Amino acid sequence: MKHIHGGNVYKYKNCVDFSANCNPLGTPDTVKEAIIESLSHINDYPQVGYQPLREAVACYEGVSSDEVICGNGAAELIFSLCRALKPQKALLPAPTFAEYEQALESTDCICEHFLLEEKEGFSFKDSFLQTLHEGLDIIFLCNPNNPTGVLTERKFLMQVLKKCQELNIFLVVDECFLDFVKNPEEYTLKEWLREYPNLFLLKAFTKRYAMAGVRLGYGLSANKELLKHMELVTQPWNVSTLAQEAGIAALREQEYVEKGRKLIFEERDFLKKEMKQLGFTLFSSQANYIFFKGHKNLFEECVKRGVLIRDCSNYRGLTEGYFRIAVKTHPDNEKLIYTFRDIERG
Repeated sequence: MKHIHGGNVYKYKNCVDFSANCNPLGTPDTVKEAIIESLSHINDYPQVGYQPLREAVACYEGVSSDEVICGNGAAELIFSLCRALKPQKALLPAPTFAEYEQALESTDCICEHFLLEEKEGFSFKDSFLQTLHEGLDIIFLCNPNNPTGVLTERKFLMQVLKKCQELNIFLVVDECFLDFVKNPEEYTLKEWLREYPNLFLLKAFTKRYAMAGVRLGYGLSANKELLKHMELVTQPWNVSTLAQEAGIAALREQEYVEKGRKLIFEERDFLKKEMKQLGFTLFSSQANYIFFKGHKNLFEECVKRGVLIRDCSNYRGLTEGYFRIAVKTHPDNEKLIYTFRDIERG
């Protein structure tokens, strides 16, 4: 149960899926076309080093191509990073993305946890800085956090980064959901990569371009020795030809990204307003999903009505009654609110 995710549309068939947080516009047609065109090379091995994709990512992010590493989803990079660093002790917030702990445990790393409290809105406080100590090797932070959607100010992250440098702790910041917050440039740590070799940023195509099935993610770091080591502990040809071509095509979709962001901002406000009126307890979710408290049987009642939401009770630090829903198109969001109302009526 610990590592179960949302998006299980194969088990919960005929449901509108609010459990996976992808761009509600769906996969761009140009990405689908690029995948189809790439089939002419399906009998060939993928290009080793995926240099065209690496250069496209570097151009998009404004970094050097040798500061980019790609993987079979961001999840693979989490595992290869842990295999490359072989940390002995880690610090993780709770709740947060389960793959961090799974990857760390796969290398026999001991995990300490910092409990994010509901009374504090599941946000980080200065007490987190006080928990950092010399015995730690690595920290994983997700900004905005998954599943809460709570956004951490860059000023605080910089305090964490500086203290990590002093204590020789490696810091991983997962920015996969920054694409869906207002003014993401005010939160990213990209411009400090070269100043802090102990910093690694995680990104993915999954959410931004609705490409979960393609499996394509990337990491950014100025620590070139680390990136080389990560490649050594990763299987060859880990990024398929289809994924490489899909990624290159996706990075050209600027208008699509902005359209998706605008839709999410509008629909997130709509959902929050309606859900508050229904009596749900909402938290400060700033991403393309909303974290909230509801009736313990809400998941089952939604499935009965053809709606799939994310039950968050299997996250460390959470119990029954916590849920997450993706922000989708207005017709889908109206169906969700109608479903909630129907459940409330009994």
